[in-house]
Amino acid sequence: MARKLSPQLTHFDRKGRAHMVDVGAKGETLRVAVASGRIAMRPATFRMVVEGSAAKGDVLGVARIAAIQAAKHASALIPLAHPIAITRATAEFRLDAARSEIALVASVECRGRTGVEMEALAAAAVGLLTIYDMVKAVDRGMTIRDLRLEEKRGGRSGHYRRAAAAAR
Repeated sequence: MARKLSPQLTHFDRKGRAHMVDVGAKGETLRVAVASGRIAMRPATFRMVVEGSAAKGDVLGVARIAAIQAAKHASALIPLAHPIAITRATAEFRLDAARSEIALVASVECRGRTGVEMEALAAAAVGLLTIYDMVKAVDRGMTIRDLRLEEKRGGRSGHYRRAAAAAR
């Protein structure tokens, strides 16, 4: 029976000190990451966001721009993340009126030596936080949840897809 090895934690040196991983010797490949999260709110708040009648304006439009901006600045927020030249970043919303929830799916791409998982996760998180910020005056009880990596492609570790990982 083959023993499953634990992945090595590369952000720590042999003495356990945090450091930025050296990716200089890695080849450049297309890297793609998709992350998602959701925000639940009262039905009246949900209607306000969807109808575009919030006092601060186009909530989803501003949240989309905030998500893209967050992807571009992930390395400034996450101490050991590398600055990455992103080639594409998107933020899409899925509206669930029955649950008064908005899901945000962020996708980030680059051609580089390290992946864009943190950029996609930062995009999803900041986009959802922006929704909260824009309508918190009418609904402070909103809940952000299920922030997670859905998929990543490229690089040495290969392809990861949440649905496939859940089946293991």
